[in-house]
Amino acid sequence: MGLRLNIGCRETPTPGWLNFDKSPATWISRWPGLAEFLRAIGLLKAEQAAYVETCRRLGIRYADASRRIPVPDRSVSVLYSSHMIEHLDRQEAASFLQECLRVLEPGGILRLSVPDLYALARTYVEDRDAEKFLYWAGFDVDRPRGARMLLGALVDDRRQHRWMYDGASLAKLLQDKGFVDVTLLPAGKTGIADPGALDLREREAESAYVEARRP
Repeated sequence: MGLRLNIGCRETPTPGWLNFDKSPATWISRWPGLAEFLRAIGLLKAEQAAYVETCRRLGIRYADASRRIPVPDRSVSVLYSSHMIEHLDRQEAASFLQECLRVLEPGGILRLSVPDLYALARTYVEDRDAEKFLYWAGFDVDRPRGARMLLGALVDDRRQHRWMYDGASLAKLLQDKGFVDVTLLPAGKTGIADPGALDLREREAESAYVEARRP
């Protein structure tokens, strides 16, 4: 069996898998004492330093997956990413999917979970709450001001969305990029044989799930 990867795992890595994240906190966690130093000089809050320690403790590895996933070609049987691709712009998303094709073995499965734009729009039409709609669409991030706020924002890395998808548009993107057997799935369902500890219902109240295979 090939490798199993969770890309953009944040604080929810999958036990027994290789877990990657682009968060600066993950990068800082590679350098012993750096978070403590930044905390001592007042550039990190206690909870931010704790998040760095969480990355270190859980063994989360740093990777910019829109540039390169640090594993060999055709070495991965399953690649999972939850609520990550919407933080990439269209060019970055295309590059990420090309990397997924590179690392997946023939027949390997890609499973993506994204905030469901259709569900979000339906809720807005029902309650007409514009502020809530914009918040969940990822437009709530104020510009950081000052060195401490700037570094804190980088460590927390609560980035704005660069694009939004529903299940159908995400499925079309995967088909356009060369994946086959693209399928929209309800929470809890998967074509992955023995998914183990993978959370098949992660953020199910707000998510669309799509699986596809590398040809």
